[in-house]
Amino acid sequence: MIAFIDGHREAYGVEPICKVLPIAPSTYHAHVAQRIDASKRSVRARRDAALKIEVQRVFAENFGVYGARKIWRQLRRKASRSPAAPSSG
Repeated sequence: MIAFIDGHREAYGVEPICKVLPIAPSTYHAHVAQRIDASKRSVRARRDAALKIEVQRVFAENFGVYGARKIWRQLRRKASRSPAAPSSG
């Protein structure tokens, strides 16, 4: 829906399109702001974006044949091999 508004906003404007579609103009503007400035995204969205890069890397390194289960296991193995945070005490 956001892509549709982006494609037609020059011709019709955001508010008139939002009146026809089931989306509030403030929702559209918030989405655009988050797209421009990644720091406005939620922690989950930022983590998902970083994880997406890792998933794509593992998939490519394994010739594009790993499915979700193997990618998940590979990422878990990598996480278990990384050094743990130093403990205090």
